[in-house]
Amino acid sequence: MPKVLITGASGLLGYNAALECCRNGFEVRVLIRKSSNADLLNGLFCEVYYGAIEDATAVNEAVSGCDYVVHTASLTEQWGIGLADYEAVNIRGTENIIEACMLHHVKRLVYISTANTIAPGSLEYPGTELNSFSLFKINSPYINTKYIAQQKVLEAVVEKGLPALVLNPTFMIGAHDQKPSSGKLLKYALGKGFLFYPPGGKNFVHVRDVSRAIVFACRNGENGDCFLIAGENLSYREFFRIVNRLARQKTVLLRIPGLALKIGGLLGTAMGHLLGKRLKLNYASAYLLCLQNYYSGQKASRALGLQYTPVAVAVEEALEWFQKNDNTGI
Repeated sequence: MPKVLITGASGLLGYNAALECCRNGFEVRVLIRKSSNADLLNGLFCEVYYGAIEDATAVNEAVSGCDYVVHTASLTEQWGIGLADYEAVNIRGTENIIEACMLHHVKRLVYISTANTIAPGSLEYPGTELNSFSLFKINSPYINTKYIAQQKVLEAVVEKGLPALVLNPTFMIGAHDQKPSSGKLLKYALGKGFLFYPPGGKNFVHVRDVSRAIVFACRNGENGDCFLIAGENLSYREFFRIVNRLARQKTVLLRIPGLALKIGGLLGTAMGHLLGKRLKLNYASAYLLCLQNYYSGQKASRALGLQYTPVAVAVEEALEWFQKNDNTGI
């Protein structure tokens, strides 16, 4: 059996990827922090290594003996975290993975980036892998450090012969979101009489589709290639209407004017500078909420044989999982 290491396996994508790899005949090893909630992994037949990806020694030990490495671990929170923390996890952690993969001669590194390292487009002309990086100007530490880490991987392919490719998933929805991560958007939508929504939109994808893409990418695709894993382009209004229907609630949706949201974001950024921390509402988050953040996943569909699941299915499965697992926070 081929052995695969999956970093960040306590997270939404990491766990689903581990589950999908088990189903497809891989021997699975996971690398998680000692502080992580590993309850999900108790029901998964896998080898567990504990350590931080910023620790080169821990990474080397985990990669040793593996045929494939899937690097999903990253710092994704958008507020309350300093730039140095993003750099340590997202950049230096990825550098450790690259060096370990080279040292132990893995067959393929699948690096999980984000769609926002590629410029988004409109509904008529969604963003593709041919688009350049355009969001540096909004000063998002998460997006900027993920872009730098992605470039580190692609540079290593050219300069060191690293066998690696990049997957760029959009906003993932699905079951097993124990933190929750993307489930926070569902949490925001539930149990309200009135729901304020931003004027923009984004691409949503079932986390199981991203997990399937990971399995395909271990053995398919060219080294140095990038694949957007992108399901449906929906406005926030359209997405929340799906949530309302599946949750059987009659919430009134109220649109937030884009100008008001951006002004609030500027004020949040200024206040954050004064307080010395990044607030939830800042210019970067406000800009993204107003943006047509739309993408096409057709390249991955053609090259990896990926078929996308309707977003409504992903939302329904996520809601059912939260209900069954008594996640009172959502």
